[in-house]
Amino acid sequence: MSSPVTPGRRAREWAAPGYALLLALAVTAPLLTPGYLLLRDAVSTPRSYFSDAALGLSESAPRALPQDFLIAALTPLVDGGVLVKALLIGGIFLAGWGAGRLAELLVPDAGMPGQLVAATLAVWNPYVAERLLQGHWSLLVGYGCLPWVAAAVVRLRSEATGARWATLVFWIALAGLTPTGLLLAAVVALVCVVVPGDGVSRLWCVGAVLTTAVLAASPWLVASALGDGLGSSPSPGVIAFAARAEPGLGTLGSLAGLGGIWNAEAVPASRATLLALPATVVLLAVVAVGLPTVLRRRSVLPLLVLAAVGVLLPAAAATGLGLAVLRDVVEAVPAVGILRDGQKWVALAMPGYAVAGAAAVVTLRGRLRPPITALGAVVALIAVLPDLVFGVWGTVTSVRYPQGWPIVARMIDAEPADVAVLPADSMRQFGWAGPAPVLDPLPRWVRADVLATGDLTISGKSVPGEGGHAREVQRMLLAGAPAETLAGAGVGWVVVESGSAGSMGIAQQSLAQLPVAYRDTELTLYRVGGVSQPAPQGKRAAVVAAHLVWLALLIGGGIWALVRRRRKDVPSGT
Repeated sequence: MSSPVTPGRRAREWAAPGYALLLALAVTAPLLTPGYLLLRDAVSTPRSYFSDAALGLSESAPRALPQDFLIAALTPLVDGGVLVKALLIGGIFLAGWGAGRLAELLVPDAGMPGQLVAATLAVWNPYVAERLLQGHWSLLVGYGCLPWVAAAVVRLRSEATGARWATLVFWIALAGLTPTGLLLAAVVALVCVVVPGDGVSRLWCVGAVLTTAVLAASPWLVASALGDGLGSSPSPGVIAFAARAEPGLGTLGSLAGLGGIWNAEAVPASRATLLALPATVVLLAVVAVGLPTVLRRRSVLPLLVLAAVGVLLPAAAATGLGLAVLRDVVEAVPAVGILRDGQKWVALAMPGYAVAGAAAVVTLRGRLRPPITALGAVVALIAVLPDLVFGVWGTVTSVRYPQGWPIVARMIDAEPADVAVLPADSMRQFGWAGPAPVLDPLPRWVRADVLATGDLTISGKSVPGEGGHAREVQRMLLAGAPAETLAGAGVGWVVVESGSAGSMGIAQQSLAQLPVAYRDTELTLYRVGGVSQPAPQGKRAAVVAAHLVWLALLIGGGIWALVRRRRKDVPSGT
């Protein structure tokens, strides 16, 4: 019969998740207010739909699958602003809680002090800050799953149970909210297969991980095969997206400190100065102090090797030779363009760093009591990155759409057809959304497909996207093409987003021929009347089926794990 749960034991069980939640809320506090997350790549809208773009059947590569499908499925029930912010906060919370659980599993003698250090290191670091500022909320969900994936595989290697199999499937599927998250989770899982254990064999573990990963990847694999997003190579962006050296640090040092994102504007203020050097020294010192303890534990060694590789490979890819090789590979196989943002793969170092940080209290317990060591490490990690708090000093916050946006969205939804947008730029800067640029929210708000070239300007250099048809329509508009020409190209509407930067060319010649359907100080909607051609129903059905496979893994794995765990927790004889 199970031993009774005492209040003290229950308090200890909830200490780590409670602390992780506190950290997550400290980081994301401004998002708790009403409104929407609009910051660089992060775009949330009240409602999303199963458009061709949301299913990955547009000209752009399916980088946001199955994320966009999930948002479209849930926004009829939950406001999109609430949903995206909840997922973001949940991802950061999972990173801290999961790091604590992984430390408890691999370094049990570190106790609760070690778990708190691990949680702090997983949440309070430059990687989280920079990805927040870049708007990569779904990547942070995948990042938060990594310690849970590692723990699930380690437990399977020690004992095979139905709940443990289901748990592994659930975490890999949840990390698969984006292609990058799935690849990160699969790599962590495969590396952890080599830990010693008498449970599931390594061969069976590898087979289970690969099978789950392929099934979870089916949304973007099927969309890539059926869509047009891989027809052009993103190789011009290889150099622009390379990892970047921070002040006082080379590229290798920046990556070792979990920093170095390609976009210098998506960096907290403290990392843009020489303070980046002592901050990196502190983070690496916490990890280094724990190394003498964990290097003697075979179950931790795979994660330490992965941490080293997760730092060294992106650093090598940022060298002249590495960039040349990566550019050649991407030109030969455009599908691997996902590799070009090298710094995001540094997430692979987090589980190993967290466990080593937890072990610091074991290494020093002969000199300092574990709670004292933990307190010192936690305070130091937070102190060297003070501007992560409160949404990176209030930068990551909620905003409200002007009243014209929902009106325009409803009008387009009433007669769905391709939408062209001016000024000609993929990124927008709205006074009401703050000073940072943001992807145009319209493509995620309407039933119709919004024509977007995907072109980006990074450090003054243009990185072309995959939108060939969108680029041709944009060229027509900027050249003042007749309304009949636009309609013949399938354009049903033109939206002018006033106040945002970008070229207008002589588009006014085209716009003067079009009836105005709506106008205010922020938006003008013109009716063109063209009829667009949606993707064939067969392709849509295939992509939807692939998404249902992913959903089955996520929901089925989660329910199975919970049910089996609940049965295990029920005392015998009840």
